[in-house]
Amino acid sequence: MPTPTGLTVHSKSRYLEVSFDDGKTFSLPFELLRVYSPSAEVKGHGPGQEVLQVGKRDVGMSDLEPVGNYAVKPIFTDGHSSGLYTWDYLYDLGARQEQHWANYLDRLHAAGFEGDSGREPGAELPGGAKKPHACGHHH
Repeated sequence: MPTPTGLTVHSKSRYLEVSFDDGKTFSLPFELLRVYSPSAEVKGHGPGQEVLQVGKRDVGMSDLEPVGNYAVKPIFTDGHSSGLYTWDYLYDLGARQEQHWANYLDRLHAAGFEGDSGREPGAELPGGAKKPHACGHHH
């Protein structure tokens, strides 16, 4: 799997530019990174426990911390900071970005949002309260 040769945070335009040693460079919007966070808070603890992220269109990134030689940990402006993005995961997000966006929009529509209204700041999942995770604790 390719390894990164460059990481640049573009705060104003809200995207992370990642260059890899195979010559590919991806521009990953902060929103995409946030809604596809590999954290338990987003992915859950198993299949079917994923938590749809809404209202993340304007999310920013206040920091990007290295984790060993294999990953980075973004600190998002909405307080989320528990996702570790491995090089493989960043590459996949970049290489399949269109498919990931389409899947995200499909999930928003399935949750009852029209157009891209679920991406707007302040959007909330229908029903209001978040359901507790199957593991019994709240994230």
